Amino acid sequence: MRFNDGYWLIKDGVKPYYGLQLVKSVEIDDSLHLQVSSKPIRHRGDTLAGPVFDVKFHSPTEGIIGVRITHFKGIRPVTPEIPLFPNATPEPSNVSISIGEKPSISTGGLTAAINPKPYSFTFSANNRVITTCHPKSQFIADVAHRWTTTSASSTTCLANDISANPYRTPEPATVRYIAQEFNVSPGEKFYGFGEQFGAFVKNGQRIDIWNQDGGTASEQAYKCVPFYFSTAGYGLFVNHPGEVEFEVGSEKVSRVAISIRGEQLEYFFISGSTPLEVLSRYTLLTGRPALPPLWTFGLWLSTSFLTDYGTETVTGFLEGMKQRNCDVRVFHLDCFWMKQYEWCSFTFDPENFPNPAEYLSSIKEKYGVKICLWINPYISQFSPLFDEAAREGYFIKRTNGDVWQWDLWQPGLAIVDMTNPAARQWYKSKLVALMDLGVDSFKTDFAERIPHMNIKYHEDKYDSYAMHNMYTIMYNQLVHETLEERYGKGGAVVFARSSFAGGQRFPTHWGGDVESTFEGMAETLRGGLSLTLSGFAFTSHDIGGFEGTPPAHVYIRWLAYGLFSSHSRLHGSESYRVPWVYGEEAARILAKYLNAKHRLMPYIYAQAIAAHRLGYPIQRAMLVDFIDDRTAHCLDQQYMLGPSLLFAPVFGDDNHETEYYLPAGTWTAYTPLLGSGKPRVVRGPRWVKEVVPLSEIPAYVRAGSVLALGPSDMKKPDYNLAEGVELRLYHPELGKTAACEIPSGHGAEIAATVTVTSDESQVVVKVVQGSLGGWGVRLFEDPTLKIDGVVGATLDGSGEECVNHGGILFRADSGVTEVIIRRTINPVTV
Repeated sequence: MRFNDGYWLIKDGVKPYYGLQLVKSVEIDDSLHLQVSSKPIRHRGDTLAGPVFDVKFHSPTEGIIGVRITHFKGIRPVTPEIPLFPNATPEPSNVSISIGEKPSISTGGLTAAINPKPYSFTFSANNRVITTCHPKSQFIADVAHRWTTTSASSTTCLANDISANPYRTPEPATVRYIAQEFNVSPGEKFYGFGEQFGAFVKNGQRIDIWNQDGGTASEQAYKCVPFYFSTAGYGLFVNHPGEVEFEVGSEKVSRVAISIRGEQLEYFFISGSTPLEVLSRYTLLTGRPALPPLWTFGLWLSTSFLTDYGTETVTGFLEGMKQRNCDVRVFHLDCFWMKQYEWCSFTFDPENFPNPAEYLSSIKEKYGVKICLWINPYISQFSPLFDEAAREGYFIKRTNGDVWQWDLWQPGLAIVDMTNPAARQWYKSKLVALMDLGVDSFKTDFAERIPHMNIKYHEDKYDSYAMHNMYTIMYNQLVHETLEERYGKGGAVVFARSSFAGGQRFPTHWGGDVESTFEGMAETLRGGLSLTLSGFAFTSHDIGGFEGTPPAHVYIRWLAYGLFSSHSRLHGSESYRVPWVYGEEAARILAKYLNAKHRLMPYIYAQAIAAHRLGYPIQRAMLVDFIDDRTAHCLDQQYMLGPSLLFAPVFGDDNHETEYYLPAGTWTAYTPLLGSGKPRVVRGPRWVKEVVPLSEIPAYVRAGSVLALGPSDMKKPDYNLAEGVELRLYHPELGKTAACEIPSGHGAEIAATVTVTSDESQVVVKVVQGSLGGWGVRLFEDPTLKIDGVVGATLDGSGEECVNHGGILFRADSGVTEVIIRRTINPVTV
């Protein structure tokens, strides 16, 4: 919301009340409570009227300070509330509070210090000011309605479509807002706010936290999250389920502003020594992701959306993929597994799938696939389920008692009321019946266009504006928990499009409807990087794009980006995404990348476990790992996959000259790139500009990494991850110890922990916990390397020089837990 006319003037029809002076501070139950007057107090007469704000500073866990600003305390809280600490325990917070002339509160190196007159405060970490709330930066404002009509909740089709909102109530003349502003320091940059497809750096943007179904090429977003990350070293989460309006250096260029409608605003200021620590604390607060099953990291193949398909098509796809070594792990049936006009009926179309249980069983046995079905929470009035659900009160209703309906997407569709326990149980029963047929997962589509005007829920205390964003959480939670009940903890996965704060608990999520162009591919990457800077750990997208048919070179470039994402799905709208449609060369390239991803599963699944335990994102922006490199702050066409692997997708054909950036350090090419047999080594910081063959993607491994790879040609991701492991050591750092955890592949279980130490004369690789079977070590160091001897392993090859692609390989002797490689390095300039 913008309250000003320029910097000096207030808009006509806007009446602000600023917090100007602290009049009282008191400590209550480890919290600092302030009374802040909206006018200067010169004598007793100035205390006779408000507004006076009740401001509470508190620390729910170490390193986080919450601030709750209240105008009228008697107003009921907006519900449903965002769950805090839903699946983790707060860390004990050693809170220190000072009252008196300059009150303050501290926790874990983070301090909020209040200046009484004029009222302002700073947040500092380890004696460094992170940001400031300047005078007149905390306020309420009564705003003429005409200034509120540009908000997302006002401009949406849900507010203006005659079917969505036929019985309109008069708008109020004035709307009450409550707002908070913080300083924007020179060079400070902001990220996150959920899955945003516009410019990656959010400075200068106005962002409304209001889920909408707008594709990837608009300012609308499927997964809005009221959280941002700042390069100043903090994150900020607004604890409000409804619409939150952010002005990120857009109304006032030196301020980031937060505003909501209402009488109370709460936010949490989250500190951390690194971006990962900030994200870990944020996900402790709002929820850590469930650990997806190992099989979900394989290749997902879809029927596509509007294409013709039945049992013959599905079998043909699976057979063609198998013959081309592009083994599918999950087969997804999109909308038309049900009859047209009946979505959702939760019943297979008998014309295309006459015996679904028998057919699903046969393809699961023959091709080793899991089955995913498309669903949504909408019920067409032509669905055989509509009358029952309407009669029993399972739908969202208008305030006059009618079922809420409109024609967008399906004729006369209604929306299941997820606040109604009986409706949830009814919906759940439909999913259970499908799992009885052999279904393993559900693509939980839609849930963005949830009405908010003149409607009511079964749970009548819930605010309709809050439910607009929170609905998707309830929907995905219901489906995820239903799968968990059948398949156990660690056995459930949804493939969701919409989400909100806390939705990271129910992975995984894909990027929505994207055009089949390089521009669309770039939009998807920006959206994914923003999402993983908002607490989400797992991401996916439609490889090749959704809208339109991609040219072969777009499809092939997208394969590399898609296979080196946490989850990989081939899906389109009016055209198929099986690779031979784009030429047999595309199939060969897909097979290569798929085998590479399968080999990476010990590494990738270790990152998934870290995400589950700590909230660390797998696919993430460069700044997450290189926050001290200012060049990394703006990079949105490349990413890290975990802490060790860098990928730079190419957004052009085989003549395109791509450009990517390697931060400081030694980087070893994971793929040959230029077809050379030698392991390419580049020393950063450096920009690399080159033409990359269609069959390659720039991919590099960071120096000091211990990269665990599984065997080649496993054909699937879910194998024994601790058997046949190849530990790749990339330029071990002298005098340091690196550690690597090897998962077993069974939930979060760690099969072995390996340490690597290096000095001038030797590298020692040791299994310090657990055990590995049939393992080896591959050493990458400077090009001129003399092996003086090895203990506990056998040298595979001559080992005279590190010139063969893939470094020097040592096979560990049977039963050993330690390998010692003695070598002489003669460094050369690369």
